[in-house]
Amino acid sequence: MIKDGLNILFTCIGRRVSLLNSFHRAARQLKIAASLFGTDTSKLSSALQLCDKGFLVKPITHNSYIKQLLSIVKTNKVKLLVPTVDLDLKLLAQNRSKFSALDCLVLVSGPEVVEICQDKRKTYRFLVKNGFDTPRTLNVRSVLSKQHQQEKLSWPCFLKPWDGYASRGNAVVKNRQELLFFSKRIPNVIFQEFVEGIEYTCDVYVDFNMKVRCVVPRKRIETRAGEVSKGQIDKKPRIMSESARLVETLGAGPGIITLQLFLSPNDKVKFIEINPRFGGGVPLSIKAGANFPKWILQELLGIKPNIRFDGFKDDLIMLRYDSEVWL
Repeated sequence: MIKDGLNILFTCIGRRVSLLNSFHRAARQLKIAASLFGTDTSKLSSALQLCDKGFLVKPITHNSYIKQLLSIVKTNKVKLLVPTVDLDLKLLAQNRSKFSALDCLVLVSGPEVVEICQDKRKTYRFLVKNGFDTPRTLNVRSVLSKQHQQEKLSWPCFLKPWDGYASRGNAVVKNRQELLFFSKRIPNVIFQEFVEGIEYTCDVYVDFNMKVRCVVPRKRIETRAGEVSKGQIDKKPRIMSESARLVETLGAGPGIITLQLFLSPNDKVKFIEINPRFGGGVPLSIKAGANFPKWILQELLGIKPNIRFDGFKDDLIMLRYDSEVWL
């Protein structure tokens, strides 16, 4: 065992019990002492109860949020900070240097990358500019203008907030009348071409040298509240190579970058979203053999992990269910 254990902090930990457990398992595999801490705004967070130590913090919109995290990191000698949701990514990216000064690595992409990922208008422009296939995306106001009224739009289409997450506010509309109705009710709404095909999520591992080392495509069989509830590993080389190229072009990392895409009936890979963090369905990739927590801990310790780009089990299926934490 290493004398000085690793202290790791997960922010907005919520229900990420499986992710927490995967880091515990990785620490045991490496025979190192690791203490896993978590933050949340409420004691009624299932994953917070299972941390070695839990901290209640102000909401991310509070001006003392980063100060609180810095205090926790300093007092507890935290070496790695892992965001788990979209909410505080921008703040953490903007303040990476403050954590670095405390000898703590924040597993987050640079501010400009986070900005592209969290604004779906900018995501679309990035994808088009760099030659990646993606559904046509337009400002709803321009779609409803006289210029576009003459244009024959394909129905159905997809509406969603340009700054949304977890599928909140998303709607499929079948005609211009429904477009008018929903566009007044969805804040920051954008219009997107509806894509037929199989939906995938890809977990992309970027090492501490900013190199893409592994890409795991997961077929989304069923989702609940924007998160996969049934999924299957589908080792498609074309999806893997295109996903790696996208992440390298974007310059995202280090850590896990989660991509969402469709494989259309004519075998086109169409990217729709980029999330620079662990995705909710990542336990499937980890179980299949892409041991992201172990690789992260190894790199943190200065150990070069043995990673094969496609070194994970194909066809593995995950069926998720609810469990309980008792207080």
